[in-house]
Parts: sequence; structure tokens; C-alpha cells
Amino acid sequence: SMINQGRAETKILGDGWTAITKDRKLSAQWEHTLLVTADGYEIFTLRSDDTIAQKAP
Repeated sequence: SMINQGRAETKILGDGWTAITKDRKLSAQWEHTLLVTADGYEIFTLRSDDTIAQKAP
């Protein structure tokens, strides 16, 4: 996820990893904290309004 000071449009730099906003204003990025167990996984940081793009098998 990303929260931006400016516009939401982003681009990935040539290193294939770094994400920035196209207007180059300040932004903060974060990911979820997971616990993986023998029975599956738990997402500790999932909020009620979050969606998961793809569930793990």
C-alpha cells in the first residue's frame, strides 16, 4: 500500500523494484505483517476495509 502527498499515479524505476509517484511528491509504502504456520497463515495488519488480491493456497 502507498499513501501519497500528491497524486496517486505511480511508476516503477529501472531497478524493477523502486516505486515512486509520477509527480515525485512524498509518499510512504508499507506491507502486511504475516505469520505462516503449518495450517495456513494469519495477516496481523489486515484492516476491515482491506482486500487481499490473491489468497495463498
